Amino acid sequence: MTKFAPITLAAVFGMALTAAAADAPATLPPASTKTGVTYATDIKTIFDASCVKCHSGDKAKAHLNLDSLAGALKGTKEGPVIKAGDSAGSVIIQSVAHTAKDQDDWMPPVDNKAGIKPLTADQVGLIRAWIDQGAK
Repeated sequence: MTKFAPITLAAVFGMALTAAAADAPATLPPASTKTGVTYATDIKTIFDASCVKCHSGDKAKAHLNLDSLAGALKGTKEGPVIKAGDSAGSVIIQSVAHTAKDQDDWMPPVDNKAGIKPLTADQVGLIRAWIDQGAK
C-alpha cells in the first residue's frame, strides 16, 4: 500500500457520502401553526399565483385543476395528490416542497418558462396545515 492510499480511500468515501446526500430528499418544512386554514381563505391565493397557469382549465397539466377546491381534491388522472389529514404523505407537498425524488415532479418546475418562483417554506407550511386540518 502506498502512502497515498489512505488519502485516496478518504476521497472516494467522501465523494460517496456527498452523492448519497444529493440523492436524499430534503426535509419538509413544518406545517404552519395557523388554525382554521381553508382553501378559499388561505390556499387559493398561493395556487393562483404559482400553480393555476398550468393546472387549470380543460388542458390542465396532468389533468390536475388547482383553481378550485373540488379540482384540487380530485387530483390527477393517476389519482389524488392530497391525503386529507396527512400532508407529509401527500404528493402535492412533496412536489411543492421540492422533496420528490424525481425533479420532474417538482412544482413549479425549476426552469419554468413563466419564471414562477418555488414556493417559500411558509407557503408550503400553510398548505401542509390546510391538508393536516382536513383540506377544506
